[in-house]
Amino acid sequence: MMQCFHFIIEPAKTITAKLKESRKRAKNEKKEPLEENLLFIMELARDVNRVCQRSEVLEKIWNGEDTWSTSLCRAFILDWSSLLESKKRPMQTDGWPEQSEVRKQELLDEQDMKRAKRTIVNWAKDLRAQPEQSVWPGEAVAQVLADLQLAWRNGRMPHLLIAMEMLMWVLLTQGLEKETIPQQWLIWKQRTQKIGAVRYIPQSVWDWISNVAVEISLDLDTANPDLVVSSDEKRMRCGFERKDVPNYHQRFDGWWCATGVEGFNAGRHYWEVEVGERDFRLGVAKESALRKGFKSLNTDTGYFTLRLERGTELKALTVPFTALPPSLIPRKVAVYLDYERGQLSFYDVDSRSHIYTYNERFNEKLFPLFGTTEILNDMVITSPGRKSNCLCSSMCLWG
Repeated sequence: MMQCFHFIIEPAKTITAKLKESRKRAKNEKKEPLEENLLFIMELARDVNRVCQRSEVLEKIWNGEDTWSTSLCRAFILDWSSLLESKKRPMQTDGWPEQSEVRKQELLDEQDMKRAKRTIVNWAKDLRAQPEQSVWPGEAVAQVLADLQLAWRNGRMPHLLIAMEMLMWVLLTQGLEKETIPQQWLIWKQRTQKIGAVRYIPQSVWDWISNVAVEISLDLDTANPDLVVSSDEKRMRCGFERKDVPNYHQRFDGWWCATGVEGFNAGRHYWEVEVGERDFRLGVAKESALRKGFKSLNTDTGYFTLRLERGTELKALTVPFTALPPSLIPRKVAVYLDYERGQLSFYDVDSRSHIYTYNERFNEKLFPLFGTTEILNDMVITSPGRKSNCLCSSMCLWG
């Protein structure tokens, strides 16, 4: 009991001393002092680094090279305390406490923060009883840590929160399969934080997503008569004349949309689409979804989509719709479907970051959906890892 009490008191003393030192130095240098929640995270990073092998990247946190904003510190503390209080292993994602995107951090009082910190301290007390460098994170996590450190140095990611989370996952899942930890971490992030959960996805995790890439061709029998589709069925734009085509029940005759030829009712699938700076609609449509007229293509009508309007308004077409920050607007979009997990995620390919995730229960075949309002430039379905031809050189594709 005394050992437990000592563990709680000693970090508090250390943080208090550092807080005083920071305030004194800040006063002399006329700068803002370190925030108390950041000091708490710095001490936690030191404890995790002491126990885990290949965790040198955390030194950047506990020595003050990598500093986090006040809101990021608060979110990290509250999210991890919620996870720890759930008393579930991270591999068991069903039934986890969901994080609300509209949660107002400023409405949480200091008592909430104290309770959250106490939960983390109680979990972390066992770390100090473990020998130094006694936990091997696994080769998959070690590769991720190396990638994160390089990305942070090169300015591709603003902070090392991912590294901290990844190693805490290692400690939470001791005895389980370590090689799946990076993937399970991403699933958890997107399940609990649907909007912009990860601003930089490590290379090995990105490879795991994109390795299930599929070739998709546009289905001419579903294309709106106003659309012009290339001969290779990978490009489309709006034409100037409405074509005389059979009015199949699956054909769009209102919105300028088309689906892919192949639908999916199992497995994982990934595809990429170049959208440029123009308006778009991307996602999936249920096989039973109505395609006639101008009825809203949202979750109530069997569509799970991301839409950009007027070049500045990005939204997920939930009911009501979910507005997304302009900073998430992509030029090239990756769509990832995990049918069994009920997950549909969108990513910015260029920045390799997460945009939005639908978490649903899928019970019928889903078809990739593509929509555009552009009359001059193509929406292009591309193969991952291949550079698409420019518009001028692709004119030969048009029949």
